[in-house]
Amino acid sequence: MSPPDTDGALDALFLPLAAGDVALPAVGPALFLRARAGAWLRAWPRERFACVQTFKPFADALARAGVGVIDEPDPAARFPLVFLLPPRQREESRALLARAVRHAVPGGIVVACQANNEGARSMEADLERLAGTLQSLSKHKCRVAWTAPLGEGVDAALVEAWIALDAPRPIADGRYLSRPGLFAWDRIDTASALLAAHLPATLAGRVADLGAGYGYLAAEVVRRCPRVEAIDLYEAERRALEPARLNLERAVREASRAVAFEVFWHDVAAGLPQRYDAIVSNPPFHQGRADQPELGRAFIAAAAAALRPHGSLWLVANRHLAYEATLAARFATVRVVDVRDGFKVIEAKEPRA
Repeated sequence: MSPPDTDGALDALFLPLAAGDVALPAVGPALFLRARAGAWLRAWPRERFACVQTFKPFADALARAGVGVIDEPDPAARFPLVFLLPPRQREESRALLARAVRHAVPGGIVVACQANNEGARSMEADLERLAGTLQSLSKHKCRVAWTAPLGEGVDAALVEAWIALDAPRPIADGRYLSRPGLFAWDRIDTASALLAAHLPATLAGRVADLGAGYGYLAAEVVRRCPRVEAIDLYEAERRALEPARLNLERAVREASRAVAFEVFWHDVAAGLPQRYDAIVSNPPFHQGRADQPELGRAFIAAAAAALRPHGSLWLVANRHLAYEATLAARFATVRVVDVRDGFKVIEAKEPRA
């Protein structure tokens, strides 16, 4: 998965820099949270930016463009200028805006941009609550807002309160941990629950969960399939790895048996590094608001290539997604196990070479 060729929010984010309303720091880099590759790389020296990106396909695209992607900076790290592209989910967005303000030096500036249909007005209001007076403009159906040099107008207590919104928290009556912004972050996803209900107790050996999110399906494999000896979780959003690891630790502990597991920050569409006896997946089929069924097809191809000859893929998908042709091309046996609530559960066996 690659960043879109046309990225209105990314292009609008740099308008204050292009207009001279803000300037790159004379010493040290600007921090860019949720950075994406795009036209800005042709306009400004990439070495002047410290880029953070938790979504693996976007991080890989930055690396291919020659941009160094750093881990999350230390909470004490400070920067004269901070750019960010807030996500749509409100609590996740507030936490990121608060981190941006905390990372700015006294007198520093924070610049944020969001698409109008992703919550731009709310983003602007939230940044104003954190930092005080803003300037803003609209372009590309997006809104970019930037702070005055930060000083006494910063609400330090609100900054810390909103940063805490990103911490993993209990959901589903305390059965799982999750955090805002992950897929179905505050509930058990209906499609995943349907797939879990059909997982056969005969699954055995080494299993993978593709697009694992906070680890619900993998935990259900541990609970329902006593012959599984090891399970690997693959997830493109790095923020999911911590709750997924904690949820798997609990599932293994409650199962009272040895199940090895690993959690990988990985783009499944790039293929898998291991071979498996079985794979389970509720693959993504959209990015943002746009349906992209090719993501699911890429997951199917990766699963077929990684399964051992006797292996099986257990997949759940929206009923309208036509994955059957892709499955038939990659597996000798394909059967629809159940269709319910707008979803379908499919088992595919005997991967084709």
